[in-house]
Amino acid sequence: MLPEPSIDRRLRRLRRPVRGLPLRAVAPNAVTALALCSGLSGVRFAIGREWQAAVAMIMLAGVLDGIDGRIARMLHGESRFGAELDSLSDAISFGVAPALILYLWSLSSLPRFGWPCALVLAVFCALRLARFNAKIDEREQPHKSAGFLTGVPAPAGAGLALLPLYLWFCTDEPVFASPYLVGPWTLLVAMLMVSSVATYSWSSFRLRRHIRFEAIAVVVVVGAALVSAPWHSLCVMVVGYMLMIPFSIASYARVRRLRATG
Repeated sequence: MLPEPSIDRRLRRLRRPVRGLPLRAVAPNAVTALALCSGLSGVRFAIGREWQAAVAMIMLAGVLDGIDGRIARMLHGESRFGAELDSLSDAISFGVAPALILYLWSLSSLPRFGWPCALVLAVFCALRLARFNAKIDEREQPHKSAGFLTGVPAPAGAGLALLPLYLWFCTDEPVFASPYLVGPWTLLVAMLMVSSVATYSWSSFRLRRHIRFEAIAVVVVVGAALVSAPWHSLCVMVVGYMLMIPFSIASYARVRRLRATG
């Protein structure tokens, strides 16, 4: 039998610092960094007045943000560094970038009114992410375990805020670029992000076995619609999301009543 290591050797092993991130954490962090690059690229295209490319970059950032967490869980590469990087990326890609795009596109024509609206969108997005990280008033907020989120998540908020741009792309009507329409809509979306309104968590949905084929068919149809008519499809998706909010509020109220009586 080999002798047990000495106490000094054990202490040296315990004191040995952990160097860097594990290799499995690099892939999800790289995807998060790409999402951040996409959001910032949206601002670059907006400065060049390439509005469709600017919006497309925000949409790409949303897709990348949706898969980085899944990649981290699949590779068991979750880390505190990744969580912090994800929050910073979300604040810029879904708060700062959409706010600047809307300001450069429409709100800059009324800077005294438009700039505060853009600021509110960016700051409220950051406040939402800070509340999520700090879990302020956790007992009073909808829980993800029940299938709900507190307020509109940052990626969805960015998609909602850009609705006037989608409508402008579809119709080419100047009314949708009016700061008197864009400003109040931007403030409404910002308020929804920091509100305590219960919204559905898509990751909590579970499909029944007998409707899996139908679900795949719906995904194919949505994907085809986004490819063939992206702006019209995004308008429909935004309107559908807004219409679902009253139902999510009612559903969460029912869950709370059941928990209180259970």
